[in-house]
Amino acid sequence: MPITYTLDAQPTPAQVIDLYRSAGLVRPIENPARIAQMYQHANLVISAWAGDQLVGVARSLSDFCYCCYLSDLAVHQDYQRQGIGKRLVALTKEAVGDESMLLLLAAPAAMPYYPALGMTPVDNGFIIKRLA
Repeated sequence: MPITYTLDAQPTPAQVIDLYRSAGLVRPIENPARIAQMYQHANLVISAWAGDQLVGVARSLSDFCYCCYLSDLAVHQDYQRQGIGKRLVALTKEAVGDESMLLLLAAPAAMPYYPALGMTPVDNGFIIKRLA
């Protein structure tokens, strides 16, 4: 089945939770209301679909002119290694434009993946971690 990509389909919390669980993305999947808020407040969501099944998502916060934080990139386990994540990153960058940088915080296991997409590691950042 061909993969379709869209900027105008808002996945349901249940679809997102199923995707995150399959992809191994650590997010508050036990809290559907929090997942719903995460997507309600994101201003750029690009999703990948195999028919009615959500198989990939890139969820970002951006001003579309200077910076974009790609906060979630997930691809369903059964669809990994097919270029879906790479395409989601490319579509995100295309949506925010050439004047905007794209920033992503990677899980340790995913660190080798992002340089293959042309992303450069950064060592000049700071974080205040969430309490919950």
